[in-house]
Amino acid sequence: MNPNPDSPEPNTDPNMVATRSVSSPSRLADGAAALGIALTRNQIERMLAFLELLARWNRTYNLTAVRDPDEQLSRHLLDSLAIRPFLFGGAVLDLGTGAGLPGLPLALCDPDRRYSLLDSSGKKIRFVRHAVMEFGLTQVEAVHSRIESYRPGRKFSTIVTRAVAEIAAIHLLAAPLLDRPGRLLIMKGRYPHDELRNPALSHLDLAVHPLCVPFLEGDRHLIEIRCE
Repeated sequence: MNPNPDSPEPNTDPNMVATRSVSSPSRLADGAAALGIALTRNQIERMLAFLELLARWNRTYNLTAVRDPDEQLSRHLLDSLAIRPFLFGGAVLDLGTGAGLPGLPLALCDPDRRYSLLDSSGKKIRFVRHAVMEFGLTQVEAVHSRIESYRPGRKFSTIVTRAVAEIAAIHLLAAPLLDRPGRLLIMKGRYPHDELRNPALSHLDLAVHPLCVPFLEGDRHLIEIRCE
C-alpha cells in the first residue's frame, strides 16, 4: 500500500521503468543557452527531476498528453523558459497552470520572484503542491480555484497563461488582478490573426512576440499586454 495518498504507486513494469528517463542534461543546457539562459548544474538537475516526477504522476493521473522525454523537455521546460525575459516585477500569477506550467520551471530557476499557480483541477493542484514540497519552493503557492472566484487580496506584476481561451476573454478575467505597472503574458501557438481583430483589444498596449523554442516544431507566439 502506498503510504502517501497524494503520490502514485510505483510502477514495477520493466518496460515502463525503461521509458522513465528524461532527456540529457546537455540537451536542456544547450536549449536554455539558445534562449539566453545559463542554467546551473543544480537547476538542470532539478528541472529534469521535475520531469521525472511529472512522468510518475502522469501514469496515474493523466496530467499531460506529452509523454516522450525529448518532447517534454521542449514543450514543458524550454517553452516555459522562453518567456522568462518578459517577466516583470516580483509577483507572478500563473493562470490555469495545469501541471505547473510554465510556473514551476520558471520558479526552479528564479528563486527571487514569488509565484502563485492557479488551477481549478484538484488533481493537477495536488501534483503542483507535491512538486513545491519536493523541491522546497518556498516562494511558490498552489491555489485550487477558478479565476472567477479567486480573491487573493493583492495584485500581480505579471500574469501568465498558456492560453486556450481567446485573448480578449483572458484579458477580461485577468485585468482586475494585474498591478500597475504590470504585464499580461498570453502564450499562443500560431499567430492569432482573428483574435487580434477583436475591437475589445483596440485600446490596449499590445505586442506580439514570435518565440523560437529550441527542439520544438511549430509556431509559438507570446502576446504581451502592458498595463502602465
